[in-house]
Amino acid sequence: MAAISMDLRVRIFEARQSGETTSEVAERFDVSPAFVRRLIQRHRDTGSLAPKTGPRGPKPKLAGDHGKIRDSNAEHPDHTPAEVAAALRLRVSALTVWRAFVALGLTFKKKRSTPPNATGPT
Repeated sequence: MAAISMDLRVRIFEARQSGETTSEVAERFDVSPAFVRRLIQRHRDTGSLAPKTGPRGPKPKLAGDHGKIRDSNAEHPDHTPAEVAAALRLRVSALTVWRAFVALGLTFKKKRSTPPNATGPT
């Protein structure tokens, strides 16, 4: 969903400041009453009507350990995420390490237990 344009934000703000109620402004501009309230609150808190910018959500737990994970994967490409977590003494789940692998574009592959077949696929 796209952010609401600045000119519409300004018109909503001005309508609310002119004395219209939140519900009247919301109905007039076809936005939710919650958006009108949040817009007024954002202006009160920051002095700006612009939408928030930047990444959302929490920072990944292993963001600071990406270098160690990459080095460990280079030395032992056959280690699973659980084995990497144990080797690096990371106090996180294997799933968290797997997510770091995905973020870094790394793979893990167990070695073959038998030599490859002499004949190719048919």
